[in-house]
Amino acid sequence: MNRHTSQISVKLTDGQLGNVEMTTNPDTSEARRLEFHVCKLFTTQDIRGEDKSYKDLKNTYQISLLNKPLFNDEELIHRFEYYDREHNLSLGGKTTIITVELSKADRIALKPVVEMSSAERWSVFFRYVRDRGKRELINEIVEYEEGIAMASEVLLTVSRDEAERAVLDHEYKNALDMQSLLVGAKREGYGQAREETARKMKADRFSLEKIQEYTGLSLTDIEQL
Repeated sequence: MNRHTSQISVKLTDGQLGNVEMTTNPDTSEARRLEFHVCKLFTTQDIRGEDKSYKDLKNTYQISLLNKPLFNDEELIHRFEYYDREHNLSLGGKTTIITVELSKADRIALKPVVEMSSAERWSVFFRYVRDRGKRELINEIVEYEEGIAMASEVLLTVSRDEAERAVLDHEYKNALDMQSLLVGAKREGYGQAREETARKMKADRFSLEKIQEYTGLSLTDIEQL
């Protein structure tokens, strides 16, 4: 089953950065992928200059909404940060990975909205926002959770430079996802790995030349997929 990710890049009012992604069918390399991209986002901050220091670095978040379970437990939300596991000591770092496994929100949706935590309401909202059968529940959550109803006010309007960076970052992620999918499939011996990857790249509107570069298929074969 093909993996698909949609994303938005956000910048909060205090300068904190975040990638927010919705991912279907996360694969076995998902954890490494999340770590790579939060680190990459963190290092986009420019602290060069006589008036800047490491203390000026802002918190950076990789937030992934996963339609399929990633961890073998019942926890809806996991938050990962740097810490010394042996001594239970936090490094106090600025990068955080947050995963929300939306399939685990089904049991949360059975609770009264008033008894849900804020994070649980957000999770149920994302899980069922397009489900017509859950419209009453969604409306109740929107009325109760002001942040959901007015989410657009939480984020800054991105500048032109930031918008261009977000587009380039999305293209970069897609390219790495395709490459990782292809290499992983080859290592596991999937005979149709290149064709599946090419179809996914075509669906994401990559150029035929770029698809050929990553899959090794001929332009004719790619056009016929």
